[in-house]
Amino acid sequence: MIACRKQFTDTLLELAREDKDIIAVTTDARGSVTLGDFSTALPQQFVECGIAEQDAVGISAGLAHSGKKVFCCGPACFYVARALEQVKVDLAYSENPVTILGVSGGVAYGALGATHHSLHDIAALRTFPGMTICLPSDWHVTKKLVKFLVDYDKPCYVRVGRAAVPDVYSDDDFTFEVGKAITVVDGTDLTIVATGETVWHAWQAALQLKEQGIAARVLDCSWLKPFDEEAIRRAARETGRIITVEEHSRFGGLGAMVCEVLSEQPVPVRIIGIPDENVVHGTNAEIFHHYGMDAEGIVRATLSFLATPNS
Repeated sequence: MIACRKQFTDTLLELAREDKDIIAVTTDARGSVTLGDFSTALPQQFVECGIAEQDAVGISAGLAHSGKKVFCCGPACFYVARALEQVKVDLAYSENPVTILGVSGGVAYGALGATHHSLHDIAALRTFPGMTICLPSDWHVTKKLVKFLVDYDKPCYVRVGRAAVPDVYSDDDFTFEVGKAITVVDGTDLTIVATGETVWHAWQAALQLKEQGIAARVLDCSWLKPFDEEAIRRAARETGRIITVEEHSRFGGLGAMVCEVLSEQPVPVRIIGIPDENVVHGTNAEIFHHYGMDAEGIVRATLSFLATPNS
């Protein structure tokens, strides 16, 4: 098990040793984003701004505008709230190809509570023209993602958690293409669409459902913008029902995106995410369990969903 944030910065350091145009920018978060090795090895390619997320985004935009390959790293909750205007104007509107690495996304901060959770980021950022959004599901995906983003010509938001996460993929032998979902498990009875760290839970749920004779398809939608609309439509045609699982508010995130895609060919959709409330306090695992976002909760929701008449 490897934390996606560590895989991201390790891969970035590996690439930056050979490419002096790669610049890492952070606030007071070199420890949180695991940039300690990067700052020690390549101090001339490292910028630390202190507690000033707006400045960090502005500096990143200026560096990108001058031709540098910039990765602006820090806690997701601050870059998608405190610095949202700078992301909108300096990156998206101005078309500066900066990658924001938002660490400790979703409910990864656990007991620190609602002020530190980022559960609105997908809803907000997907409305910005030209903005790319990716939530990698494990370290294999993260490694491929960093290598792709080094020469990407658009601003991108990458959200990862904090702790080490189980592997979804056993090796790097899978196709990772911008804007395309990956079929983790195929099935015909319904489709579970997940993103980020919820993909592993969806996969585990599918394995448990298989033991009960239910063939669930699992889609890893790491790319949320651009979004693989065709994979969603195909799942609707071939499996009839869809469950979405996201570490995000039920409003404006993955579930809403799926419903938007299927608005002209509706099928039953059930959204598993955070309801309209401040999140309960607890560890990441406890919060996942409370809201039914873990494998146990997904299995329970699936059985209930399949027992509901398709009307």
